[in-house]
Amino acid sequence: MFVLEKLAKLCAILAGVLLTAITLLTCGSLIGRNTTGDSIVGAFELTAVAAGAAIALFMPLCQARRGNIIVDFFTAGLRPAVNDRLDRLGALLLALIFGLLTWRTALGGLNSYNTGSETQIMGFPEWVVYAVMTPAFVLAGLIALHQAVFGFRTEEAGEAAI
Repeated sequence: MFVLEKLAKLCAILAGVLLTAITLLTCGSLIGRNTTGDSIVGAFELTAVAAGAAIALFMPLCQARRGNIIVDFFTAGLRPAVNDRLDRLGALLLALIFGLLTWRTALGGLNSYNTGSETQIMGFPEWVVYAVMTPAFVLAGLIALHQAVFGFRTEEAGEAAI
């Protein structure tokens, strides 16, 4: 899991860099619009593209840290062993969902590449976003599969939290 965790952190760092760049681009566009009347053409397109990629890049770390929403209203009173099995089942379902997302995102990216699909104003190639999202979904799926098979480490057990 150590390698998967390091890759998840790298993905999150890349997502942070992407969001920082888009924030600076947006600030530059707003400053230009309010001072000289000129803004960066297509800045909103790049914002949408980068936001989609960043969300996918944050997914592996979210899965590794168990950051998904858990509604435990019905399971709060169950034994820890039962909750562990249910958590593993949930992780397995997430692994399957990430597998499906990977498959469909890869197909969407190939289709976008083959058709030369671009954003409307800037002409940014859309396949690039798919190319960023696909490996992130693969990594999130592998982390979820690892959690389903090997369980979750906890600080109470004396191990570092993932």
